[in-house]
Amino acid sequence: MNRKNGIRMVAVDMDGTLLGADGQVSARNLAAMKAAERAGVEVVVATGRRHSYAMKVLRGLGLNEENGLISSNGAVVRTVGARLLERTLLDKETGEWLCGHMGEFRRALLVTFDRVQADGDDTRGALVVEMASELEGSIGKWMAANDRYIEHVVPIEEAMGREGMIQMMLCGTIERMREAEARLLADPKVLRVGLSPWRRSGERQQGDADGARASRPEAALHRTEYPERDLCIVDILPAGCSKGGALMNLAQLRGVERESILAIGDNWNDVSMLEAAGSAVLMANAPADLKEVAAARGWGIGKRNDEDSVAEAIEAALDGALVMPVTRS
Repeated sequence: MNRKNGIRMVAVDMDGTLLGADGQVSARNLAAMKAAERAGVEVVVATGRRHSYAMKVLRGLGLNEENGLISSNGAVVRTVGARLLERTLLDKETGEWLCGHMGEFRRALLVTFDRVQADGDDTRGALVVEMASELEGSIGKWMAANDRYIEHVVPIEEAMGREGMIQMMLCGTIERMREAEARLLADPKVLRVGLSPWRRSGERQQGDADGARASRPEAALHRTEYPERDLCIVDILPAGCSKGGALMNLAQLRGVERESILAIGDNWNDVSMLEAAGSAVLMANAPADLKEVAAARGWGIGKRNDEDSVAEAIEAALDGALVMPVTRS
């Protein structure tokens, strides 16, 4: 995994990767990130969180404000200092169609709007729900922490025409969310972000071997699972959005080659950026079936997220030797 030209960009996921069990960045992880910055390496945080919620942890750490922050699984890219670089929106018609298509699972639905202000914080209405009871049962602490941003709209379709809609989110048990995912994927206009990052201009062919007409996708699904909590989050984004796609766009903007990028993650929503980067490290706390994918693809497998594995990967990159010890579990 050595790179002759050295690492010029590190993309690191937050929850389950950069953050420990206390939900904070450890002293060693932060020191490694700052060492990378001093070495001229851009440290990009790439998260499923929206920008404002990511900054609740990152604010005050002293990171370079011009570093990229990929949020909402790639729908939005800002700098740490909140300067907008790229944003892709869900349109009103797609949002309304999705609400109808998901059927009973809309009880677990939350819609996100990009309402980031100059200071990096959101306003009320950044999060919209129709029914809160099921969400409070699965992500109650998160709902309480975000209460001042949440607005209740019944029916939720009435919020679809608002400016800045970037994401829909379904939350529940792993079994229930896999059922929801299957329901959504039953329509060819909805695609799962898989082991190859979707490009914003891309289309996937649908139909038989005779070459049926291509169907343009309208939405992309990203799944994040936490087996120890029996929690699954299914994010629904504009078609073409992924952490990997956003990372490649940012790298192109910065003039950084794919081979000079290290990506570090722990879950299925990180796969697109792990595959897009020249070097990849997966946390030992990743789902077991994802670790099988990592082994097959030659990605490094580090320690757990609460064992400073991010720091180990960055330190190895700065030393010019990205050889991560494989941790069996």
